[in-house]
Amino acid sequence: MKVKAKLAPAPPEVAIDSEVVRTIRQHARSCSKTEVCGVLIGQDRDRRVQVAACIEGENAEGAGAHVTFTQDTWEHIYAVKDKKYPDERIVGWYHSHPGFGIFLSEHDTFIHKNFFSSPGQIAWVYDPHSDEEGCFGWIDGRIERLSRVAVLDRRGGEPAETTAPRETSDARNRTGAPIADDDVGQEGLAVRVRQADVEREDDRGLGSLEQLVSKVFLFLAALILGGTLSWYFFPHVVIMPVAVDPITGKPVDPQAAEILEELQADKAGKAEPAKTGQNAAHDETGKKGGDARAK
Repeated sequence: MKVKAKLAPAPPEVAIDSEVVRTIRQHARSCSKTEVCGVLIGQDRDRRVQVAACIEGENAEGAGAHVTFTQDTWEHIYAVKDKKYPDERIVGWYHSHPGFGIFLSEHDTFIHKNFFSSPGQIAWVYDPHSDEEGCFGWIDGRIERLSRVAVLDRRGGEPAETTAPRETSDARNRTGAPIADDDVGQEGLAVRVRQADVEREDDRGLGSLEQLVSKVFLFLAALILGGTLSWYFFPHVVIMPVAVDPITGKPVDPQAAEILEELQADKAGKAEPAKTGQNAAHDETGKKGGDARAK
């Protein structure tokens, strides 16, 4: 008689609502330095865990490396569950690992074994620093990371007409926007199209003005920079007064011109006293002649 090999139990499948995932991420990001926690609400049927909601663990004792459910936390959780989710059950818990990665620490394992020991209960871990997340559950009496996890969008299956405007096969304006069948829809759509055109025109006008101002400033800056560089690195003409010989019309050496000016000044100074002496002698002679005539 052959003994049949014992098959390993299949890991549970987890289907979590996308809104639950978003809520967990927001709760974890609100405390990026300490761990936060909460419980998962849903159903567990035939090794398939469906998570439809979550409840934040208020008044939990959180530290940098672990978090603890207190008595006040459990009272808050059961009060919210009885009020909002009376027909659901607690199918697991979640907590954050800010900067620690995705795993279950010794403290986390203790919580899961003592408070979430049912085979259908899971543990969701999220790291707000790396934006990583993972799910852990029971497999053959051991806590292991689960690979069969699906995030569901509750809006899936909605008709497209409820979220998108209708368009006809040949009713399109020059902008390519769809035209509604009814007159009211056409008028509203035309207003939106005209408003969008005006906004685009304003944007283009502002962009052209900004480009023009930028070009003017760049031109002035280049002009000033070029003039400064040319002044320092290229020769330039400097006008200076030069003495010229009145007879030959040729430039005279500056030192010679200074000597010439000094000589002319000395000559003029000597000629003035001589002229004064001649005038005095002439006046004296004239006086004497007048006296002789008088006698």
